[in-house]
Amino acid sequence: MPDAYSASSFGALSVGFGERPAIVVVDFQVGFTDPAHELGKSPFVHRAVEQTAKLLKVARANDIPVASCRVGWGSEKDIGYWKIGALHHKDWYYGGAAQPMDPRIYDPAYDFNFYKNAPSIFFGTPLMSFLTKQCVDTTIITGCNTSGCVRASIVDAFSYGFRVIAVEDCCGDVEPGPHNSNLQDCGRRYCDVVNSSAVIDYLDKIGASKKSAAE
Repeated sequence: MPDAYSASSFGALSVGFGERPAIVVVDFQVGFTDPAHELGKSPFVHRAVEQTAKLLKVARANDIPVASCRVGWGSEKDIGYWKIGALHHKDWYYGGAAQPMDPRIYDPAYDFNFYKNAPSIFFGTPLMSFLTKQCVDTTIITGCNTSGCVRASIVDAFSYGFRVIAVEDCCGDVEPGPHNSNLQDCGRRYCDVVNSSAVIDYLDKIGASKKSAAE
């Protein structure tokens, strides 16, 4: 039986993949992915990191742009009014212990990486310039946390006119409930929610097309 949303046509259309994708990786830094840190203990985020590492291996092999970010600030003066206590610790200042990108998902020789200090990976960052230069039409979103920074990034990607694909098993949150409910809601409105195997198949097709065109 359809629910009230589907009965009102929410989710009736599919976004679909475009021709020029980029992988967007939100906040997979050790402060969120290493259990040694207060915010790094979620097994759901750990699962997402492992799946994203597999996805990124395929993306880089097929010459797909990868953009990633980390959260950080210079001092107490430029920290927003976050209600998350751990983000106010000095580990989250530039160069702090929470700052390094998780090595499972980060290739400094390949990825475009930058800092952000707000939820969305787009807000106040150089991401749009990078995606424009790469002629990207499809943003494939991975990262954490689904209910916060990932959702904000999905909404901004949609608002900038990209096709938006959220990769369910490459996103993670503190608990599964907010992860599932936010992806379900975004899937009704802004994006297609898919698993990483579907994205890998798509990236391999893009790569094969590039190789064929070069021959």
